[in-house]
Amino acid sequence: MRCRWFLVVVSLILLGVSFFLVGCGQQKAVEEAREGNEPYEKVRLVLTANGTEMGIETRTARRFAELVAKESDGNVVIEVYPNDELAGGNTNEAVHAVAEGAVDLGAYVTGTLSLLDSQLEVGTIPWSFSSYQEARDVIDSTGGAYYEEILAKQGLVYLGSTHNAMRQLTSNRNPIRHPEDLQGMKIRVLGGEVYRLFFKALGAEPVPMGWSELGIALRHGVIDGQENGFFLMNSGHLDELQKYMTVWNYLYENYLFVASRKTFDQLRPRTKELLRAKVREACEWSRDYLEKQEMIIRKEFAEKGLEITDLTPEELEEFKEKVRPLRERLKRKYGEEACEAFHIR
Repeated sequence: MRCRWFLVVVSLILLGVSFFLVGCGQQKAVEEAREGNEPYEKVRLVLTANGTEMGIETRTARRFAELVAKESDGNVVIEVYPNDELAGGNTNEAVHAVAEGAVDLGAYVTGTLSLLDSQLEVGTIPWSFSSYQEARDVIDSTGGAYYEEILAKQGLVYLGSTHNAMRQLTSNRNPIRHPEDLQGMKIRVLGGEVYRLFFKALGAEPVPMGWSELGIALRHGVIDGQENGFFLMNSGHLDELQKYMTVWNYLYENYLFVASRKTFDQLRPRTKELLRAKVREACEWSRDYLEKQEMIIRKEFAEKGLEITDLTPEELEEFKEKVRPLRERLKRKYGEEACEAFHIR
C-alpha cells in the first residue's frame, strides 16, 4: 500500500513539474514573440518599376530586396520587375495595378504617380529645392508625411523616397542660356502637368513621351531636346545624341516606394516594419550613390564632347522671372498645406 501511495505522490510531483515546464516554455515563446525573435513569415512579394535594369529605382529596388532577404533569412522574398514588364510596358496600367492590389509594391516618380492624385506633384514646383540635401531634409520629414496622407487615399502605403534627379536640359539645336533660346523648341517631358506648363511658359513646345521612345525621337529629329538628370541620361547614352547641356537644377524629382494597402494589411506587424526599415536603408544608399555618380558622369560627358553650360546667377534669374507667374499659380493650385509641407515659399 505504501508503495502505491509513494508512486501516486511521485506521479503527481512529476505531473506538476511537467505543467510548470510547459508553462515556462509557453511563457518564453510569448516573450520571444513580443521581442520579435520568431521567424519571419514566409511571403513572396512582387515589385514593379518603370526604369531599366540600370535605372536608379531598379537598383534601389534590388538593394531593398537583398536587404529584406538577408534580414528575414530568406523568408520574405521580393521579386523586382523593371521596364513595367508586368503591364506590358504600360506605366499607367502598372501604377493602377499597385493601387488596386494586383501588384504588391511599386517604385515610380511623383510625376507618374500624379495620375492618381495631382497633389503628389507639389514637390516638383520649379526651383523649390536648392540642393539634394535640402530635398532629403524636407522629404524625410514633413514632405514624406504629406505623401503618406495623399497616397493613403489611393489605396497605397508610402514606404520611402529616393532621388531621381536635379533635372538638367539638353539640346541639339543651340546652347540655352536665355529664355529666348528655347522659343519653339520641342522638348521631351514626363507626363506630369508641371513639366508641360513650365516649358510652355518659356516658349518651348513640351512633348510628353515615354522613356523607351526618347532615344529614337532624338535620333530622328522628332524632338530638339529633353530634360533629365545626369544619371538617367548616362544610362540611356543620351550624351551621344545631344550636343549641348544647360545645368540649371530647375526641378527636383524623386521616386516613391509604395505598397498596395491590400497587400500591406495582410502582413504581420514585424514584416511591415521590416519593409519600412529596409526601404529607408536602400533609399539612403541610392541617394548617396547617385550624388557621387553625377560628378563622375558630368566629367565623362565633357570629355566625350558634350558642351556643358553652367548658368550664371543673373542668367538663372531670367528663367526664374519668366516662370514666376506659373510658380504662384501652382502654389495656389496645390494649396497652403501642401506648400507648407514642402517648405515652398
